[in-house]
Amino acid sequence: MPYQPIENYGVVGDMHTVALVGMNGSIDWFCFPRFDSPSVFAAILDDEKGGRFRITPTCEGITYKQFYWPETNVLVTRFLASDGVGEIMDYMPVGLSADDQSRHQLIRRVHVVRGSMPFRMECCPAFNYARDTHVTELEDTGVCFHSAELSLGLGTSQQLKQCDNGVSAEFTLREGETQFFVFGKVERDSGCRVLLAAPKADELVNKTIDYWRHWLAQCTYRGRWREMVHRSALVLKLLTYQPTGAIIASPTTSLPETLGGERNWDYRYTWIRDAAFTVYGLMRIGFSEAAAEFMNWVEARCHELEPDGSLQIMYGIDGRHKLTEEILGHLEGYRGSRPVRIGNGAYDQLQLDISGELMDSVYLYNKYGSPISYDLWRHLRRLVNWVCDNWHRKDEGIWEVRGGQQHFVYSKVMCWVAVDRALRLADKRSFPADRDRWTKVRDEIYEQVMTKGWNQNRNAFVQHYGSNALDAANLMMPLVFFLSPTDPRTLRMLDAIMQPPSRGGLVANSLVYRYNVGETADGLSGEEGSFNMCTFWLVEALTRASRSDRRLLEKARITFEEMLGYANHLGLYAEETGHSGEALGNFPQAFTHLALISAAFNLDRALGANG
Repeated sequence: MPYQPIENYGVVGDMHTVALVGMNGSIDWFCFPRFDSPSVFAAILDDEKGGRFRITPTCEGITYKQFYWPETNVLVTRFLASDGVGEIMDYMPVGLSADDQSRHQLIRRVHVVRGSMPFRMECCPAFNYARDTHVTELEDTGVCFHSAELSLGLGTSQQLKQCDNGVSAEFTLREGETQFFVFGKVERDSGCRVLLAAPKADELVNKTIDYWRHWLAQCTYRGRWREMVHRSALVLKLLTYQPTGAIIASPTTSLPETLGGERNWDYRYTWIRDAAFTVYGLMRIGFSEAAAEFMNWVEARCHELEPDGSLQIMYGIDGRHKLTEEILGHLEGYRGSRPVRIGNGAYDQLQLDISGELMDSVYLYNKYGSPISYDLWRHLRRLVNWVCDNWHRKDEGIWEVRGGQQHFVYSKVMCWVAVDRALRLADKRSFPADRDRWTKVRDEIYEQVMTKGWNQNRNAFVQHYGSNALDAANLMMPLVFFLSPTDPRTLRMLDAIMQPPSRGGLVANSLVYRYNVGETADGLSGEEGSFNMCTFWLVEALTRASRSDRRLLEKARITFEEMLGYANHLGLYAEETGHSGEALGNFPQAFTHLALISAAFNLDRALGANG
C-alpha cells in the first residue's frame, strides 16, 4: 500500500517544527521552518506529489521496529534481516546556543550493528504543499534545492544521483559503519554547507539526549503509568513553539477522521480551550516552567481582546488572529480523503466555552504557579463582563459544528466556570470586581443548565437545549466542579453515556464517541472514530465518582488500561481511534496526551499505594 497507517509514525522535532518518520524509514511530513509553514515533505497527504525523504533497506525479508531513545525525543528505526541489522537515528538538535549553525537541522544517522545491509536513499522535496517548483543543484558535499521562497540542502558524503524531483543514492554499510544525512536551510549563493563531520554529529546527538533527559527530570509523577506520562509530556514539549510558548493542537493537517470523508482539519494552531488542560496537566506533574511559558502566551492574547471584550477561540503560534481556510485541490489527501485544508475557518466562530477554560487556567496558575498581575486582571475583568452580556447566546460549541448554532450545554457550563473562577480569583486576591452582578449571572446560568440541559427521557444532560442527543463534553461537568462527581444526576449521566451506541450511549469497547453523528446535525457528512481525549475524560469522571461506589474505580482502571492499548508502538495517540483500532485524525494530538496525564494522575491517586 502506498500510504502507511497513521499509527506507523513517530515524530521528532526541535520546538519549531516536527517531522513524521514512518516505520519504513520515510519522512512523509515536514514543514519548515515552523509548524505552520508550508510543507516540504507531504507524502502522507499525496503519495505521488507530496514529497518525501526515505531511507530504507533494499534487501528482502525485513522486520521493522521503532523506539525512542530512553527519556528523549530521539527516534530509532530498526531494520532486521537474516544478513544484518541496521538502524536510523532521527533527531533535530536542541539545547544549542542561538548562534549555533546546527540549529533547525534534521539529522539522519544510518548505522549497521550486525552483518551488512544495502540501503536506498531518496530525498524528493515538494515545496509549498507541492505547489512550487524547485531547482536541484548537485555539489561535492551534497545537494541544494532552490524554490522561489526557500532553499534547503542535503549534506552527505554519499554519491548522489539526480532523479525526477530530487536525488537518490544506493549504498551498503557493514557492521560498525555509519552514514550521516543532514537536511537544513542553506543560503542560495553559499552552496550546500550543511554536512557535519562525524564527531560534530555525535556531539549534537549527545547534547540533544542530555537536553531531553534534563527537561524530563522535572517530572514529579511517580505513579503506575510513569512511562506513558513521560511520553505524553515529551510529546507536549515537542508540540511547543519555543519562541512564544504556544502549544499546537497537532503538527499535521487534514489527516481524516474517517477514510474518504470530509472531516479533515488543520490543527497547527493553538486553541484557547487547551489552556486550562495544559496548565493543569503540566503543573500537576511538575513542569511549572512550561506552564509559565504557555501562560505568557495566553496573557499576550488577553491584551488583544476584541473591541467588545471577547476572545478568539484560536490563534496562530505567533499570536496572529486571521487563519483563513483554504482547500488544496491538487492533493488527493491521505488515502484519497479529500479535501486537504490549510488554515482553519473555525477561528472566527462563536464558542462561548473558551472563556471558562481560560479563566480556569488563570485561576489554577494563580493558585499553584505565580500570582497574576493587576494588568492581566483588568483584561480578564473585561472578558468576564462580556460573558455576563453574552452567555445566553447560541454558539457553535466545543466541537466547532458547521450545522448552525445551538444552546450547547457544555458552552453554558463553561460560561458558569468563567464567572465562578473570576469570583474566586477576585476574592482570593482582593481584586476589584462587580461581584453582585457576577454572582447573579453565575447563579442564573446554573439554574438554567439544570433546568434546560437535563433531559428526563434520557436521564442525562444532553448536547443542547431541546436535544435528545448525548455529548461526551458533558463528562467535564464534575471535573470542573459544576456538579459533584457523586451527584445522582452525574451518576445517571455516566450510566447513560456508558451504554453502547446501539442503546443510545457513546461507549463501545471502552472507547468514547464525542456524540452520535446520526443524532446530531453537525453540518458534515460521514462517520468518525471515537475521540481519545473523551475516553480519558470518562476515566477521570469515573475515578471521581468512585467515592460513592468503589466498583466505579475498577471500571475506571480497566478503561484506562484498555485505552493505553490503543496507543501506537511509541505511546503516541492521534485524535481518534477507528473501529479496527486504527489511528484517525491529526497525529499526534496534544489534547489527548493532556487528558492522559490528568487521568493518570487522578486515577493513581485514587488507587493509593495499595490499589
